[in-house]
Amino acid sequence: MPVTGPDFVSLQVRDLAASQAFYERYLGLVRSPAGPPHAVVFQTSPIAFALRDVVPGTDPFAGEHPGAGTAVWLHATDVQEVHDALVTDGHTVVAAPVDGPFGRTFTFADPDGYRITLHDGR
Repeated sequence: MPVTGPDFVSLQVRDLAASQAFYERYLGLVRSPAGPPHAVVFQTSPIAFALRDVVPGTDPFAGEHPGAGTAVWLHATDVQEVHDALVTDGHTVVAAPVDGPFGRTFTFADPDGYRITLHDGR
């Protein structure tokens, strides 16, 4: 059977409650009632996005930053508003907003250092 595409994205985080609060506050994500106790699954579409406790025996924070070499892009309806709120509250912006083939785009570091890119194009 052929693979039809990505269906689930999950990041391992140091502090599940703090990361959940960050994604809810700045990105407006809403927690789904589904999900195991060691994870927070958000109501995103078409691909589920989740945060989870660190898997025993792994160290996702050993390198330069977690997820190095992996690109996580999320669609947003107002990229500039999210950018401005992050900057106002002193969060790290890795790449400033630009207008390009994917609409307005910028990259920030979440509380664990994951590089997350937001864009407003389709």
